Amino acid sequence: KRASGCRVYDVDGNEYVDYWVGHGALIMGHNPPIMLKALRGIIEVGTHFGLSHEYEVEFAEQVVKMVPSAEMIRFTNSGTEANMYAIRLARAYTKRVKIGKMEGGWHGGYDALHVAVNYPFEKPESAGLTEGATKDTIPLPFNDLETISKVMRKNELACIIVEPILGAGGCIPPENGFLQGLRELCDDYDTLLIFDEVITGFRLSPGGAQQYYGVKPDITVLGKAVGGGGLSVGAVCGRRDIMELMDHTKYKDKSERVFHGGTYTANPLVSYVGTIMLREYEKGYIYPHINKLGEKLRNELEEVFSKYNVNAHTTGDGSMVGIHFTKKKPRNAREANEGKNEELAKEYHRFLLENKIIVVKPTLPHTFISYAHTENEIRQFIDITEEFAKKHRGK
Repeated sequence: KRASGCRVYDVDGNEYVDYWVGHGALIMGHNPPIMLKALRGIIEVGTHFGLSHEYEVEFAEQVVKMVPSAEMIRFTNSGTEANMYAIRLARAYTKRVKIGKMEGGWHGGYDALHVAVNYPFEKPESAGLTEGATKDTIPLPFNDLETISKVMRKNELACIIVEPILGAGGCIPPENGFLQGLRELCDDYDTLLIFDEVITGFRLSPGGAQQYYGVKPDITVLGKAVGGGGLSVGAVCGRRDIMELMDHTKYKDKSERVFHGGTYTANPLVSYVGTIMLREYEKGYIYPHINKLGEKLRNELEEVFSKYNVNAHTTGDGSMVGIHFTKKKPRNAREANEGKNEELAKEYHRFLLENKIIVVKPTLPHTFISYAHTENEIRQFIDITEEFAKKHRGK
């Protein structure tokens, strides 16, 4: 019915602590005062011009300033759209067709990337997907450079697209050297490296995962938090020589140019609010708080599971936390799904919900922490998990 800070309220008046926070988009929590002030300030100026405007330019300049790989940028209405255009750019630039993506990687509803998202990865993800749309997409194992290298030797890939931390795949972080290894492999095989930072962008650091881990992709996809949270927006940005393929003045022949468009793209509402919120992220005070809480939650949940001999582990980095009911800590999405105790995961999800805590995905619980959360909420989460672990000792 409504939401505020780190809490949501249902139609019956029940109050929940929210660890889903708008699909991870609400880094500062629900309805932060600075966002509401910005929204009120722009809404009477105009909601949609259909023409370029100064707010769009300021928004673009702010993203380019903060994201290390961003030399040029185009906005979209969602992360799905941005991923679609990123793949189109990669194929146009390299003049190749095949693309590599990670098993468990979620890149929105675009047909070519809606492959190997949910386990079992070999089955089609949806009715209505044609073989023609998906046959050139090759699933790859996260955190396995050896296997990825073998695939690249056999296939000329236009790009590899990767979430620096697998999001819906269970908040699984990259092992030391994995992202740098991908960068080197892509350089060796003239393949573009795309970071899908729809979740990690502005969440791990002001410059996203690429700043946090020190690895620069060729193309970056943004969404969720880039618009400040709650407003529909996405963006594709990257190297100038790649992004210029969308330039109508440079490439007048449509067959040489990468088409991009969108009715509500970079409208005044999202451009103005997004700029204000990005400038707030840029101050940096958010990250020590949310990253500390994330580390506390991961570490203390591990201690609880170990104390009561429950086969469960936590994964993640920064303010992203995955909870896996497996015998060993998973390195990738396949390990997170093979051998997991799905019934116990579902029971845990229900137990949290009954105790007024919202996490996403009953079969693979994972959470996002916002600036509105405090140590009190984290302590509550840990204590409730301990109650659950006591009841399921040794499972």
